[in-house]
Amino acid sequence: MTTRHRHTTPIRKLAGIALLFLLVAPLYAQSPVRPLADDYVVVYESPNPKNIFCYTPGLAVCPGGRLVATLDLGGGGVPKLPGPKFVRTPSKAHWQGKVFTSDDGGKTWTHRKDYGALHARPFVAGKSLYVLGQAHDLVIMRSDDWGKTWTDPAFLTEGGRWHQSACSVIYANCCVYLVMERYSGKKGKPWAAGIIPVLMRGRLDADLTKRENWTFASELPFYEAADDAVLDYFGVPFFKVGAVAPGRGNAPVGWLETNVVQVHDPDHYWYDPDGKTFHLFMRAHTGGTGYAAMAKVVQKNDGSMETMLEKTPAGKKQLFLPMPGGQMRFHIVYDEKTKLYWLLSSQATDSMTRAERLPPERFGLPNNERHRLQLHFSKNLVDWCFAGMVAVGKTPRQSRHYASMEIDGDDLIVLSRSGNEKAVCAHNGNVITFHRIANFRRLVY
Repeated sequence: MTTRHRHTTPIRKLAGIALLFLLVAPLYAQSPVRPLADDYVVVYESPNPKNIFCYTPGLAVCPGGRLVATLDLGGGGVPKLPGPKFVRTPSKAHWQGKVFTSDDGGKTWTHRKDYGALHARPFVAGKSLYVLGQAHDLVIMRSDDWGKTWTDPAFLTEGGRWHQSACSVIYANCCVYLVMERYSGKKGKPWAAGIIPVLMRGRLDADLTKRENWTFASELPFYEAADDAVLDYFGVPFFKVGAVAPGRGNAPVGWLETNVVQVHDPDHYWYDPDGKTFHLFMRAHTGGTGYAAMAKVVQKNDGSMETMLEKTPAGKKQLFLPMPGGQMRFHIVYDEKTKLYWLLSSQATDSMTRAERLPPERFGLPNNERHRLQLHFSKNLVDWCFAGMVAVGKTPRQSRHYASMEIDGDDLIVLSRSGNEKAVCAHNGNVITFHRIANFRRLVY
């Protein structure tokens, strides 16, 4: 009896567990995807949501573990804020950038610096921390104590007009690589159509507030890159340029908000064994969804860098490629441990709704959905696997978008351009929110 009792009790327990699983499994199968990091910490909240808007969240992780966040403020209420500002001509709009740091993993944040620039991002190079942005021309400042104190801003260019978002930063060949974007200024080529992504290379052992320590790649504006491409094959553009519906218009096709990546897999068609090829992945402004734009930069033996389009094995130019969320600003990070690329982007759910029938809370055109932040991973930058929803705003006006991402140990940390119920619209949000995706590598399957 004793022996039989010892064997049957575990069997009964297992049978009970199996029965419970059969009852509960269908409920889980029918349940929605649960966000990975819906909870957040507010890094900055607008004191005047109707007139001061929060933009361009940027993240960096310092060698000692300190987190650094940057953001910029725009809107009619900015002139009344204390601290330095950049006045953008000819609109006379005022902009202000801010730096925050955290020493407890993002639970609390300390305001460190105000500066007169926008489109900035923080990054580490050598033993220093930098913030690079634009005030028409490129402007940069350095901290040698990981964000406590800063040098005066220094200009790297003269007489230009630049653009960007806080996109990826990578390291190779004892250098840091990132992209800023210059407006071509060519008549009839506005906004994304006239954007020129410029890959910049800076030596890690140099003072990067000095122009001579940077190398800029050659320039390739979108209108030149697309000149020979057969865009009709992609259904591009989706809308004609101009008014699409009352209050909703479409700009010419273009690219913008550039990430830089490298291919690390020797079996990949675009792999460079010399490590001197850099691929640029950009938001594709086409009026549609699911595509990104791309180019590449090849670093030559003399140190110069040439920008061009990539080619398929058939010799065709690769101007667009599929990417979930490629229609909005996205962020790509490469993880050495998993040998995977991680993609943070905006999820589109109803880009085929007629523009005139969109609800008032939806900003812009049908493809311009901004309140669903998603995560994917890929081994090759082309085939993407869904990893999960990161965060979802309660309404289309409460955005979670334009986010930056970094690896912090076993976690992914995210800084999002967000909005709550006080936000004016999805584009002009009123909060910058910090999110943490714990043990993100468990999401690989």
